[in-house]
Amino acid sequence: MGLMDNIEGQVLNRMTGGGSNQLASAVLQMIQNQPGGLQGLIQCFHQNGLGGVISSWISTGQNQSISPDQVQQVLGSNTLQQVAEKAGISPDQAKSSLAELLPTLVDKITPNGQVPEHSSLLEMGESLLGSLGKSA
Repeated sequence: MGLMDNIEGQVLNRMTGGGSNQLASAVLQMIQNQPGGLQGLIQCFHQNGLGGVISSWISTGQNQSISPDQVQQVLGSNTLQQVAEKAGISPDQAKSSLAELLPTLVDKITPNGQVPEHSSLLEMGESLLGSLGKSA
């Protein structure tokens, strides 16, 4: 198991109290592979009328919730299918899990309400682990 696998596993374990390493890997890869990285994901939310939702996750205030159907609306069926396959779960399970996981994940990788300039999966994972360690 490589360093990236360890980081991804620790991220999800700290966020979900011991959930699936495959889901952590799939979510972080999804963000990394999104055209434009995290900025690209933010743009997708804005284009689908959910800019206020993702902005709440980035800001230092309370995170707005997102429904599984809204996750599918933003990510699209193909991306959702890819996440599901990588995590070894059904697309319906994936969109439900992402509805719970994405607000916390985006919140943690945008410390102090700022979108980080780096787009490397490794750097994002390290940043997330650092912020989770401070809040845990």
